[in-house]
Amino acid sequence: MGGSIRTNAAAAMLGVSPNTLRSWERRFGFPEPRRTAGGHRQFDLAEIEALRAAFEETHNISSAISVARQRGSGPTSPARLRSAFSRYDEDGANRLLEESLTVRSVERTVEEVLLPAVEELGPEAGQGYGPEYGFAWRFATGWLAASMRVAPPASRGDGILVFDASRPPSADALHAQAFELLLRRAGLRTLTLTADIDPSRLVHAITALEPRAVVLTGQGASLDALGRLVYTARRVSGDEVVVVDYRGAIPHAGSSTVERLADAPLAARDGLLERLDGRSSSRRFPRRDASAVGL
Repeated sequence: MGGSIRTNAAAAMLGVSPNTLRSWERRFGFPEPRRTAGGHRQFDLAEIEALRAAFEETHNISSAISVARQRGSGPTSPARLRSAFSRYDEDGANRLLEESLTVRSVERTVEEVLLPAVEELGPEAGQGYGPEYGFAWRFATGWLAASMRVAPPASRGDGILVFDASRPPSADALHAQAFELLLRRAGLRTLTLTADIDPSRLVHAITALEPRAVVLTGQGASLDALGRLVYTARRVSGDEVVVVDYRGAIPHAGSSTVERLADAPLAARDGLLERLDGRSSSRRFPRRDASAVGL
């Protein structure tokens, strides 16, 4: 990550005064600025970001400087991205994700960096969503939407119909969007609709998609509502349509014919692909009860 910044900007990133930053420079020799022709200090942006991340972890400047010197800025991590979100630093968050994409796939960047960074800012028990989480959630949904727009065209004939009952700005809503992106990048024709849609208005969409699988996700719909959606999908496309649950759309209450995919998007995508390709085992997925609505 390149670039350089002046003393005031570097001090602001670290949350200290310019005088404190200059005292660290004199005492530790780090961060070490270069001088412009006019004599102004210019700090390496990667060094400042490395020091900031280390200082947040250690809360001790001498230890932080030692850590920062050893590892440099290091690979993009959820902690570094979370820190950018906490500072409402949109440009920094974009840089970190671009950095991640140089060493990780889009899929791994989503699962290993983006989702954990947002979730770690989520509400604690009994508390609502904070402004940092709200910023991170909106950033993440925008980033996922942009990635969706540049996903390659479908390369398989399989259609996947997703009924999303999640509610923004929940983590489940973000996972639903991430799952759709991974399905599209796997070459699957994918259509996501809200679970509160009127089943009587679904026929045209189902006929156009001809889904082989229906994915139920989010926890904001009743079993009756989900049952009506699945009934409509099977009535139009046939009883062979696979029905799966992603992240607990169907409450756990006993046995069912509905398989639950893994909670992480990559494993969920792979599990669905195995199911479509006829390679899945009934032991791979825990069951969820849907007998009350005939799922």
